Amino acid sequence: MRTAPVRLTASGTLLCWALCLAPHAGAQLAQGASAPEVTIINGCHLWPYAQCANADLRGANLVGKDLHGADLRGARLMRANLRSANLAGALLDGADLTGAMAYSLNAPGASFRNAIMAGINLETSRLMRADMDGADLRGASLEAARLNLTSLVGASLVDADLQEAKFWGSNLKNAHLERAILRFTIFPDANLEGCSGCPSGW
Repeated sequence: MRTAPVRLTASGTLLCWALCLAPHAGAQLAQGASAPEVTIINGCHLWPYAQCANADLRGANLVGKDLHGADLRGARLMRANLRSANLAGALLDGADLTGAMAYSLNAPGASFRNAIMAGINLETSRLMRADMDGADLRGASLEAARLNLTSLVGASLVDADLQEAKFWGSNLKNAHLERAILRFTIFPDANLEGCSGCPSGW
C-alpha cells in the first residue's frame, strides 16, 4: 500500500517527525536503542537554531551539544560547561559567559559582540571568522586557540593567556592586550592599529 508523500514546511517539522520518524524511533526503542536526547533548561530547548535569547543557562552542562545557529543573545551562561560544544554561526551578542568552560569549543562564524567572557576557558577552540568586537575577555585562556580572520575590534584581552594562539588576518584594531601572555602567539597579516599591548613588527 502506497502512502501520500509528506511535504516539509517550517511549521510542519514536528508533525513530520511524528509521522515520518516516530515509527522508526519506535523500532529502535524496541531493539534497545535510546531515543535522541532533548535538553530543556528553563524553557530553552537546546538544539540547532534554538531560539533562547536572554535564557538563564547558568552552570548548565552543555558538553558536546550541537547548538549551531542558535540565538543565545543576552543569555546568562556563567560557569556553563560548553566543552567541545558546536556553536558555529550562533549569536551570543551581549551574552554573559563569565567563567565558562569552553575548552575545544567549535564556534566559527559565531557572534560574540560585547559579550562578557572574563575568565572563560577557550583553550584549543576554533573561533575562525567569529565577531568578537567589544568582547570582554579579561583573564580568559585562549591557549592554542585558532582565531584566524576573527574580528576583535575594541575587545579586552587584558591578562589573557594567548600562548600559541593564532591570529592570522584577524582585526585587533583598538584592542587591549596589556599583560597578556604572548608566548609563541602569531599575528601574521593581522590589523594591530591602535592595539595596546600588541607586539610590534608584524
